[in-house]
Amino acid sequence: MAIFDTFGIAGSGLMVHRKWLDAVSDNIANINTVSSTNEDAFRERFVVAQAVDYGSGEGGVRVAKAEFGSGEGRMVYDPTHPLADAEGYVKYPDIDLGDQMTQLLIAQRGYQANLAVVSRATDAYQAALQLGRH
Repeated sequence: MAIFDTFGIAGSGLMVHRKWLDAVSDNIANINTVSSTNEDAFRERFVVAQAVDYGSGEGGVRVAKAEFGSGEGRMVYDPTHPLADAEGYVKYPDIDLGDQMTQLLIAQRGYQANLAVVSRATDAYQAALQLGRH
């Protein structure tokens, strides 16, 4: 393991958690997006992370792919809505706010943990450089 691999690994973790935060934020922002019944509802976004060179101590993680939830949504009776069908129904995404808030907290904590690793590694490398000055 090279001396600066810590930054690369923690940096890859920061990137994955940032993309996870972006996906969750997008889901929460669109939780009340209305569609007509003949269209798909907003599709929940998921981020799938994958280890790079797992077990080698190098490589970190990356976003393997983005997945999308069902566009089926949930039907809500709202005859006054401009997008309502003849029976008075509109379609909302089937996104659970409680689940999204949990995902948001997990992603935020992971981001903070990786940021702490970068900060501590920086401090350690700076302290090592100071040893050489004395």
